[in-house]
Amino acid sequence: MADHGEQACRRVDGGISRVFALFGKRWTGQIVSVLLQRPVHFAELRRAIPGISERMLSDRLTELGAAGLVIREVDEGPPLRVAYRLTEAGGAMEPALKELGRWADTYLTRDDAAGSGTGC
Repeated sequence: MADHGEQACRRVDGGISRVFALFGKRWTGQIVSVLLQRPVHFAELRRAIPGISERMLSDRLTELGAAGLVIREVDEGPPLRVAYRLTEAGGAMEPALKELGRWADTYLTRDDAAGSGTGC
């Protein structure tokens, strides 16, 4: 018989909770997915994710930077340009994200992903 009491609720994995606190936010997974391909300038990253606002992209990149997953690099130019790339920790997400993508292709219909914002 399954334990549905208070003790069972306390067993939620702390690592999973931390992952979903960050990756459960809209756009975060899409941003990391684009950056897995290569470092990208801000404007190019925004174009790669239809529907994301500049402010939201900036906020998510700041959060990813604070989490140690993304590095902001400034090319003094001219013109001054800012690029973003994944850290080693950010790049280490690739196998997990690819596996989630395979899972989605198998178990989620396209309608389930409606509103994902990827436009792909």
